[in-house]
Amino acid sequence: MADSSFDIVSKVERQEVDNALNQAAKEISQRYDFKGTGATISWSGEKILMEANGEERVKAILDIFQSKLVKRGISLKALDAGEPQLSGKEYKIFATIEEGISQENAKKVAKIIRDEGPKGVKALVQGDELRVSSKSRDDLQAVQSLLKEKDLDFAVQFANYR
Repeated sequence: MADSSFDIVSKVERQEVDNALNQAAKEISQRYDFKGTGATISWSGEKILMEANGEERVKAILDIFQSKLVKRGISLKALDAGEPQLSGKEYKIFATIEEGISQENAKKVAKIIRDEGPKGVKALVQGDELRVSSKSRDDLQAVQSLLKEKDLDFAVQFANYR
């Protein structure tokens, strides 16, 4: 019988991030406490730019954006937001959406699977994802639940389950 396998990936749906950003921008434009403060959130190339005239306000924009991401099912571990920076009279926060599993993180996950996972499960690093294979589908499901319990510092999804 052929081995069953699945891929561990770290991908974010760009359209969902865009929708969350648009919802946050709409809420900011309508909220009373942001009136006349120059508070904005927008794409700046591949980064997300949040601007306001006060440090607390720009942090509030980040908080609104994070809540919109959570509502759309996007893990906050994929969002890498910097600290507020003063630029002229405006405070700015730049944030990026991280995708792909780095080599060192893939090695960490593979080590967790080797050390704590069921015997006979193989983990193979393929670029920015990890292929996990085994003869038993039950072992693969055990690996998935093991990784869900672990508090990894990056977002993971399971794809190509066959």
